[in-house]
Amino acid sequence: MLKYKCTKRITLGSTAFRQPFADSHCRFLHGYNLEAKFYFESDKLDSNNWVVDFGSLKKLKANLNMIFDHTTIVSEKDPHLDKFKELDYLQVIDLVILEDVGIEKFAEFCLFAANKELQDGINCYKVEVFEHERNSGIAEIKS
Repeated sequence: MLKYKCTKRITLGSTAFRQPFADSHCRFLHGYNLEAKFYFESDKLDSNNWVVDFGSLKKLKANLNMIFDHTTIVSEKDPHLDKFKELDYLQVIDLVILEDVGIEKFAEFCLFAANKELQDGINCYKVEVFEHERNSGIAEIKS
């Protein structure tokens, strides 16, 4: 049986975050211009012979940009969450609170977000999020 696959790279945006429990400099607020590579698969092609119409991903891209572009992402477990909320209230930052932070967790977030947007028969099985050309994190659904 054939399985068809394709990929799409989407710029997520410039975001700041921190790993509050890290023993390294990553515990400090820092940022990257994040990019994600989405991996799609299907058992059949559509009428255009595509796995997914990339034009249909505009809503996904817009939703992800709202989370990642010019935002500060903080874990709901961050011990200084109240301070970040105060900075958001003062309009110093655009705060997004996620369950956890890090590029692997951002990849997981993007993976589930993509699958919510796809038509039946199309699956996003893997997402790789890049901090820059040397660092990335991956979330993948095992088949």
